Amino acid sequence: MVRRYYLQKGPCRPNHNFPTKDVGGRLRSFKASWYKKYHWLEYSIAKDAAYCLHCFLFRSDDGRKGGGASFISTGFKAWNRGDEALDNHVGFVNSEHNKAVRKCEDLLTQSQSIRVDLCKQSDQVKKDYRIRLQASIDCIRHCVRQGHALRGHDESESSKNRGNFIELLKFHAFGRVDVHSVVLENAPKNLQMTSPDIQKDIVHAIAFEITKEIICDIGEDLFSILVDEARDTSIKEHMAVVLRYVNQEGYVMERLLGIAHVSDTKALTLKMEIESILVTSGLSLSRIRGQGYDGASNMSGEINGLKALVLAENSSAYYVHCFAHQLQLTLAVVAKQHGDITNLINLVGGSCKRMDNIRESQAAKVVEALCCGELETGRGLNQEVGLKRPCDTRWGSHFDTLLNLPAIYSSVIDCLDIIKKEAKGEAKGEASVTLICIQSFDFAFILHMMIKVLAITNELSKSLQRKDQDIVNAMQLVRGAKLRLQDLRDKGWESLLDSVISFCKKEYLPISNMDELYILSGRPRRNAQQITNLHHYKVELFYTVVDMRLQELNSRFDKVNTELLCCVACLNPDDAFADFDKENLLKLATFYPNEFSIDDILHLDPQLDSYIFDVKMNTRFTKLKGIAELCREMVVAKKFRSFPLVYRLVKLALLLPVATASVERVFSAMNYVKNTLRSRMSDEGLNDFLVGYVESDILDRLDDECILQTFQDMKTRRGSL
Repeated sequence: MVRRYYLQKGPCRPNHNFPTKDVGGRLRSFKASWYKKYHWLEYSIAKDAAYCLHCFLFRSDDGRKGGGASFISTGFKAWNRGDEALDNHVGFVNSEHNKAVRKCEDLLTQSQSIRVDLCKQSDQVKKDYRIRLQASIDCIRHCVRQGHALRGHDESESSKNRGNFIELLKFHAFGRVDVHSVVLENAPKNLQMTSPDIQKDIVHAIAFEITKEIICDIGEDLFSILVDEARDTSIKEHMAVVLRYVNQEGYVMERLLGIAHVSDTKALTLKMEIESILVTSGLSLSRIRGQGYDGASNMSGEINGLKALVLAENSSAYYVHCFAHQLQLTLAVVAKQHGDITNLINLVGGSCKRMDNIRESQAAKVVEALCCGELETGRGLNQEVGLKRPCDTRWGSHFDTLLNLPAIYSSVIDCLDIIKKEAKGEAKGEASVTLICIQSFDFAFILHMMIKVLAITNELSKSLQRKDQDIVNAMQLVRGAKLRLQDLRDKGWESLLDSVISFCKKEYLPISNMDELYILSGRPRRNAQQITNLHHYKVELFYTVVDMRLQELNSRFDKVNTELLCCVACLNPDDAFADFDKENLLKLATFYPNEFSIDDILHLDPQLDSYIFDVKMNTRFTKLKGIAELCREMVVAKKFRSFPLVYRLVKLALLLPVATASVERVFSAMNYVKNTLRSRMSDEGLNDFLVGYVESDILDRLDDECILQTFQDMKTRRGSL
């Protein structure tokens, strides 16, 4: 079984910058061209040596040619006589190497298996086996697609609910004579294809085919990695690896490659796991051209962080701090300045009874407003809203919380009144204090001010989380958010004050006169400077919050103006390629020495002149927005063939990661798939299930025959197709 697994994976053939060493007075290295000539050859990056996969699996015991140590244990390193030594290793027809090759071929051919030979099956038995296996695959595909558990608590025949898989299989067979006659109780007892091991093998076959589709989609191109770690419901730390690449149609794709359990979150441990996942899929660190992580020290540390460890092996794997994570950090700083909302949610949202009171009160007010004609009826209107709990690590949660509060404000007041009258102890006192707090002009002003401020950055956060977002457009969105905040500071005061006064009139709250002196609550301070309400609300609150938001954005996003990103910005097609700068684009090519040799850069110079002249004359290109659209249009218009070096620059620019939202979505899926009822799921099972669940669009178009064949080839089966 282990040998079969190795053969199905194939030889390890990383696309690597093979190191050179002095052999016979000349610098020599392993040649990638040997891969095509010798199908059995594999290469180890760690040992810088070549091996024979077939001889490793079926090594000779007598030490003759073909079974020697050089291609099995120590590794072949004599690059100066590579072709000669490799040919000698193959030898003649009956050499030890060719015997090992034939043994490998026999192992993969199940018709040669002794077990199969002992029980030759009729065509009808094979047909029944195929129908039975196909039915199991169809049901498991559906469960994986929906993220449903496969097994039940009691799967015995007397059980009323035998689990999702078997119950779905029964439903699938109902009314279909050809299926019903060969599954479950009508199948041979030793070949029902419903055991837990069969289920795991089918899920693994699905994940294997999906991963193969992703690797084929990448081809020989470069990619970036997005990495993060999170804890699952069984208190195990997992690391997810997502690949970002540009496919053949010019679209930016972000795909889950795998998720692995890590013993700790040290940078070296994470790097080793990333290498393991990449090598398993036939990829290597040398093809990485971008890294996207959060700002934790183990990830972004300049000396011993994961970023630094990857850069030490691959200087072109440029790191970009997740934009959405940086934005959330700026929000957390501002939100902590105003904790009244959090106190309110803790008091009201901590009880089911109190939330029921809010819902009942709000429903009655909606009915009353509909009868009076204040609200319109229609599909999707007047939906039930609640108070979401804000969280520093949940993107957009603060804005959603504030946005719902004005709509149910009066219902919250009614709920607090009930708590004040009926509750005892601390809750009664907290309700009284909270009522006084939220029934003030100060609270109404802060609420509406924060909604206006956070609405600007909430749109930015959603845009940054798009999978096809490019780094240049992300930089423009950040600049746009800064300009909108500055415009709000300069011109938004009057509209903000009008909305606050309107809300206070509607909810019968006191309205402060802006010309009167501001009275500070609590004990008066000595020698306190007297200020007007206008100065307090406009300068000390409004200006301070907006300025703090701007300051945080400027400090968090100061690194987006690096030389690399400034050069990338020159590819932007906005405003008819207004930012085009040939010198900066030539400099951009020097950041990627593995993709642009000195000769390529010399050819890039005139090609850029031809490119900019061509695209400015073409109306299809002058109206494009963003590098992602430019890349797709170059493929559609076949310009990637006319300007291959420019297209290479465009793809490299798109590989720079923007946000780790795709990784966060993987962890959300992990919490759904591995919940408290499925906490004993194995690490391999979790990875296989998540790959199918997250990459459901690939799962939908997978060919059943591929899954059938992969499942069949995993190990020797009792049935044959």
